[in-house]
Amino acid sequence: MTDLNQLQSDLLKEIEAAGDEAALEAVRVAALGKKGSVSELLKTLGAMTPDERKERGPLINGLRDAVQAALAQKKETLAEAALGARLAAERVDVTLPVQEGPETRGRIHPISQVIEELTAIFADMGFSVAEGPDIETDYLNFTALNFPEGHPAREMHDTFFLAPDEKGERKVLRTHTSPVQIRTMMAQKPPIRVIIPGRTYRHDSDQTHTPMFHQVEGLVIDKQADIAHMKWILEEFCKAFFEVEQVKMRFRPSFFPFTEPSAEVDIQCSRKGGEIRFGEGEDWLEILGCGMVHPNVLKNCGLDPDEYQGFAWGMGIDRIAMLKYGMPDLRPFFEADVRWLNHYGFRPLDIPSLVSGLTA
Repeated sequence: MTDLNQLQSDLLKEIEAAGDEAALEAVRVAALGKKGSVSELLKTLGAMTPDERKERGPLINGLRDAVQAALAQKKETLAEAALGARLAAERVDVTLPVQEGPETRGRIHPISQVIEELTAIFADMGFSVAEGPDIETDYLNFTALNFPEGHPAREMHDTFFLAPDEKGERKVLRTHTSPVQIRTMMAQKPPIRVIIPGRTYRHDSDQTHTPMFHQVEGLVIDKQADIAHMKWILEEFCKAFFEVEQVKMRFRPSFFPFTEPSAEVDIQCSRKGGEIRFGEGEDWLEILGCGMVHPNVLKNCGLDPDEYQGFAWGMGIDRIAMLKYGMPDLRPFFEADVRWLNHYGFRPLDIPSLVSGLTA
């Protein structure tokens, strides 16, 4: 009896002294494990006489029950202490401002944003997006687009020429996205309705020009596509993009080798206070070039100009981004200044939509 009391006293002290769940588990194994001190006593019950078992059994089982109860109580106490420590360590002061995560700190470049806006507007009109390589052949960049030999645009001061290949042919960094029009007409039968956003390259650098810039072109080829359709598309685009209810546009005769007739398009604006606002005022600002696709271009793409006709237009993405968002200089677009991007950039989750707004 004295030995059992002493053993129980020792085990309860060890349980109480356990500082964490690992130490408590060690005490449990030492007492109730397969070869634990209490387990060994329980094994002796089978070899006892009925009288001995009647006397010793309740004492040994009572020891086991007391140890199990102490272990359960201590485990609950340790769990509560661990939870309290964790809550204290993870305590948050809800009065502090919430720190921005990477999904809100990051910014979308204005060029990427404007391309998404363009895509949303023209997709609503039934246009798809076409793409092509930045490095083009002289034929696709010039000849197929009705640029005659000796045209100024072919000269070195305008075009980035690459070194001649093994055949002696010199490819170019495309000077416009128009080669994709040729690729599209060669690969796809009319009707065709595509826009072509992408990078282009020319020898030019100042406040409003850079050697690499972005253009978007549109192309419609069908049996009855005419200037009236083009005028409506461009007016609807300008209203949606500049987010105004009405715009006034004027079409001035011009010349492009790949369209005939050709026109430069001006949009009415106000310049009061040094700020350009569209849909009001009495000034005009050139915004894009357009025209009916030249019959020679259709022939170069294998299309019969007596059966098909179409129109095309092109504008600088960088330019319309500057006009819409009030950026005075084109060069910072490409200088990778994080301060500039934080000021003019867009939040990643601000996805352009004609329902919620392009710049919501």
